[in-house]
Amino acid sequence: MVSFSDVEEALERISPYIHQTPIVTCEALDDLVGTRLFLKCENFQKAGAFKFRGATNALALLSKSELERGVVTHSSGNHAGALARAAKIFGTKAYIVMPSNSTEIKKAAVKSYGGQVTECEPTLEARLAGAESIQKETGAVPIPPYNHPHIIAGQGTCALEMLKQVGDLDAVIAPVGGGGLMSGTCLATRQLRPKALIFGAEPSGADDAFQSKHSGTLIPQTNPQTMADGLRTSLGDLTWPFIRDEVDEILLADEDEIRDIMRFVWERAKIIIEPSCAVPIVGLIRRFAGVAKKPSKIGVIISGGNVDMEQLPWMKKI
Repeated sequence: MVSFSDVEEALERISPYIHQTPIVTCEALDDLVGTRLFLKCENFQKAGAFKFRGATNALALLSKSELERGVVTHSSGNHAGALARAAKIFGTKAYIVMPSNSTEIKKAAVKSYGGQVTECEPTLEARLAGAESIQKETGAVPIPPYNHPHIIAGQGTCALEMLKQVGDLDAVIAPVGGGGLMSGTCLATRQLRPKALIFGAEPSGADDAFQSKHSGTLIPQTNPQTMADGLRTSLGDLTWPFIRDEVDEILLADEDEIRDIMRFVWERAKIIIEPSCAVPIVGLIRRFAGVAKKPSKIGVIISGGNVDMEQLPWMKKI
């Protein structure tokens, strides 16, 4: 199990390696939702996403003998780049299994950090099988992208920082893929702002957390169809209980909305976000625009900014 103290210790452990990312506000976004939003900009994090927090925490806790064996994972992109960069810092090899439909910029980032990329079919089964095969062949230590206590604790440092930067938030929201960020967000928020609302957000075309929350049973992701490539993964047995027990509501976003709000943020907030980051903002607009009673201050985790400039969704349909 993971506790709030694990998140606190993770922040102390990884602070020498990470950026304390800024909080940004945008009146144009506030107007769309009808309340004040505080954007925690992990698009400015090293390796371009919050994933660097969890990867760094996980590697910092490995022994010397484990580091000598290398690390292996499967990832659609941001965890891949984060682990490859963390591996370079800690002087170990990183073996990364990536779905064939991962964006080229994320594959290139992994390789630039020295990671060894093996492509697979874009299914969870293929990803798991590929990582297991490499682990058996090399003896590398598996570092899952989200379903791992050290990863969850590391990702929780993002919300911990945000709640220290803006201490009186009435609600927080994060995108939900595998649930590592969401789980860590729950740990930090329930400790520091126990009465705050906690929202998750998903694309309608990859809504396993939404379905699971409503059914009370973990429903795996089967055939995700969304441009938000960071949110195509399934919840794990460690992350699902946080969704089930701590998250107040899962909000959804359609593809056209994701594209339009992603572009809106680029144009009006002047920050580069990837499609996954637009999902929470769309969810908030759908949930609270025109509603009289709403949280007055909402913290929004902007999860990453790794975008393929040749495949922008408003230039070419994905």
